[in-house]
Amino acid sequence: MNEIVNFFIEPYKTATTLNISLEILAVVFGVASVWFAKKESIWVYPTGIISTAIYVYICYQFTLYGDLIINIYYTLMSIYGWYMWTKLIQGEHIEITKSSEKDILKAVGIFISTAIFVICVYLYFNRFDRITDYFDTFTTGIFFAAMWMMANKKIEHWLLWIGGNIISIPLYFIKGLGFSGIQFTIFLILAVLGYIEWKNNLNKNLQAASK
Repeated sequence: MNEIVNFFIEPYKTATTLNISLEILAVVFGVASVWFAKKESIWVYPTGIISTAIYVYICYQFTLYGDLIINIYYTLMSIYGWYMWTKLIQGEHIEITKSSEKDILKAVGIFISTAIFVICVYLYFNRFDRITDYFDTFTTGIFFAAMWMMANKKIEHWLLWIGGNIISIPLYFIKGLGFSGIQFTIFLILAVLGYIEWKNNLNKNLQAASK
């Protein structure tokens, strides 16, 4: 038990109070953001922007360039998603839908182009020196695609979050960001619940449309 506690606490022994406080704050707003996403609430974006903006600073401090890129993208995509979720389409708010073949191709394109970009960034900074860097390339692509799909209310984005979170949980503990590891564990649970809730809402919408 002590070994587990030490594994969690050790990285924070050299961290400043400011950085620890900021990480906890980012986790709180991050969890709130996913909760609002599950509820299909517009508050997913303002809370998410606060969380990702803080993580940009944290990732820079820890030289986690892949994660830094993710959070810059999250911040920008949150602004886009905020617009999309409030945009009126034929007099109605954008609804939850399944991804079309075109949507899937776009998501795959985002994944591939993102992975290539992250590889270039890591090579430029000569940073492929940790096993987590290779996984970062993969998860960054997944999360970029998921964020775009969420902004357009495609239900499959939850499946990408679930897969990315499963990979990210151990990665963040290894990186020394224990609070963030806990955050991604909560993210995983909320993503599963979010998928179920969005699935039920989608079925209700389809049933209402067929009447």
